Amino acid sequence: MRNDDTGQVVLVTGASSGIGALSVRALARAGHTVYAGIRRTATRNATAVAELTRYGTDHQVDVHAVELDVTSQDSVDAAVDRVFAERGRLDVVVHNAGHMVLGAAEAFTAEQFADLYDVNVLGTQRVNRAALPKLRERGSGLLVWIGSSSTRGGCPPFLAPYFAAKAAMDAVAVSYAAEVLPFGIDTAIVVPGAFTTGTNHFANAGAPADTDRAEAYDRRHQPLRDDLGRRLAALVPSDADVSEVAEAVARLVAMEHGTRPLRTHIDPSRDGSEVVSAVADRVRADFFRRIGLDSLLTAGSSL
Repeated sequence: MRNDDTGQVVLVTGASSGIGALSVRALARAGHTVYAGIRRTATRNATAVAELTRYGTDHQVDVHAVELDVTSQDSVDAAVDRVFAERGRLDVVVHNAGHMVLGAAEAFTAEQFADLYDVNVLGTQRVNRAALPKLRERGSGLLVWIGSSSTRGGCPPFLAPYFAAKAAMDAVAVSYAAEVLPFGIDTAIVVPGAFTTGTNHFANAGAPADTDRAEAYDRRHQPLRDDLGRRLAALVPSDADVSEVAEAVARLVAMEHGTRPLRTHIDPSRDGSEVVSAVADRVRADFFRRIGLDSLLTAGSSL
């Protein structure tokens, strides 16, 4: 187990499975001390905690499960406090926690939209409010946001609440990028494409609560909706591996402050997000210059 001066203390949210769990392991292999934020560690996700502990032992890496529910400020505060109590610092926050739903937009209640927004967007705000005061005081740090190519790329139907939440999270991340930069804190948005294997996104996707309206749409769209996963999978090369997203996170953490790109796309289906994002981010940078906010742009973190 490597534990030298190059190692960072990292907190990853939503780390029980998928990209979160893979990122925890990739970061740990790179020599960092990693806290895997997992909710219901003693019950629903006890198996994931046991697997993480076993991974740490088998590979001699520094990983720890910490109870963290991003929908509860008390839970978030307690998790961040534990990291500081045990390590005395926190260097990197990886905003990964998220949930997907699948179905006709109209059939989801407003409360379901709000619940998804609570996890995917407000959860990042709770974590930032817990962690950022200490990162700002120290004058260094990194926020990594796990976004989605749907924000600016291909955007199939039947995923509207999830896509809307991811787009909102992206907007929040971009604003934070400028606001925290003067405190020595970098921002990196990792943009995965539609990986249809290696995560539980589709398997665990939520369904509309309004079954009557869902059935009305199903009569028109069910074959298309049920086949969505296969259609997306057909765009993904057979050798595509979602662990590439986790490796990208590890590479960003290893980079020097001020050299990190704002966005890193890992999109084997090539849905166009990288092209559109390049234009959007360039327009944003040009606008900042026009209104005299050049000091909030750097070649590494904002272009």
